[in-house]
Amino acid sequence: MFVQEVIFEKFLPQLGVLFAEMAPFLLLGFLLAGIIHVWIPNRLYIPKIAKPNLKSVVWAALFGVPLPICSCGVIPTAIVLRREGASKGASVSFLISTPATGLDSILATYSLLGGPFALLRPIAAFATAIFGGVLTNFATRKEKEIPIALAQAQECKTEKTKTFAKKMAETAKYGFVEMVGNVSKWLCIGLVLGALIAAFVPNDFFLVLREHSLLCMLAVLLLAMPMYTCATGSIPLALALVAKGITPGAALVLLMAGPATSIASMLVVGKNFGRRALVAYLVSIAFGAMAFGFIVDTFFMDLFLENMIPQGSAEFSGHHLGLVNYIGAVLLLALMIFSKWRGKFMKHGDCCHRSQKGCDCEMQMVKFYRVEGMRCNHCKMSVENALKNLDGVESVAVDLSKKSVAVKGKIDEAVLKSAIEKAGFEFAGEMK
Repeated sequence: MFVQEVIFEKFLPQLGVLFAEMAPFLLLGFLLAGIIHVWIPNRLYIPKIAKPNLKSVVWAALFGVPLPICSCGVIPTAIVLRREGASKGASVSFLISTPATGLDSILATYSLLGGPFALLRPIAAFATAIFGGVLTNFATRKEKEIPIALAQAQECKTEKTKTFAKKMAETAKYGFVEMVGNVSKWLCIGLVLGALIAAFVPNDFFLVLREHSLLCMLAVLLLAMPMYTCATGSIPLALALVAKGITPGAALVLLMAGPATSIASMLVVGKNFGRRALVAYLVSIAFGAMAFGFIVDTFFMDLFLENMIPQGSAEFSGHHLGLVNYIGAVLLLALMIFSKWRGKFMKHGDCCHRSQKGCDCEMQMVKFYRVEGMRCNHCKMSVENALKNLDGVESVAVDLSKKSVAVKGKIDEAVLKSAIEKAGFEFAGEMK
């Protein structure tokens, strides 16, 4: 009976209020994400980040800040940018700025943590990315740069002219289906953890840590850097921790270092960019997060605490919520359910043309391959885009849950492997 009371009177109300608070801002962020993805082609920025200089690093950081790509999805993207001709410094700059923040997470940050956090978060990500890119260029200055590839020509060759209606449909699909599916898992984890902390941890639990700001930030940094956390999903967790006593600076460290790096990104950077670039990457993230956290705690702690929602309370009553919040919550929940279950009807081993009578997968030349490293819908799209324009490929379908790729058509396995590896993933052979 006690457990039921705790769940229904504390945990679920906290979870619902957090979700409703973020929902309208997330929906707006997803829309903007779709607009950026569909309407801004990469040929506009690839030539600007090719040289190992400050200008390329700044451009890469600038392009990365608004992009709503998570810390796993940015890995193949950064590798592709590197192979298309981006300098190591620019690639690392992009690798830091992109997952640390995005339009969706900026709006979500404002909804829960207030204006100062929402303003400082992209500024901190931008500055840290520039520092990381410059440090990488310096550390790898004796290494030879690869020549820029003809990314523009390839894009022009494969991209067909699309109507306004088709672009709008793609915008909605990417923003409200692909992006929602991409962040849903980690958003739910962050919301649940935030609600658990808000409901069950005593309000003064971490207050003693506010007297030791640097120690608090260092502890958060060591925990956050190896973890995989989403820029959006980490927000309710940061709010709950601050409400229980950690400093705003430590929360900023969590919001910067958590999404910007993980064990997976460390391994990939070391393998594809070299040890020097890896060291520069980690040092810049740690230094940037600690530096901005120190500035917040030393000069602006009261300002940040005053602007957080709800002010001065770890338990969220929901009295400040309006109709827009509830409508947004219902819409977002529906989109999350749809994005989760839309791909569950096609299973490995089933015919991919079950609606066609007399269909034979062998006659249709459909083969399944295992691909390691795919974790989100952005990874899914990267693999599909890498394969769909290959000669002999008629269609491609990725199943993230099984890490499988279904390819219909006649194509040499070596060509398939090469395309997958160039996209930044590991080809593990055909699935029998």
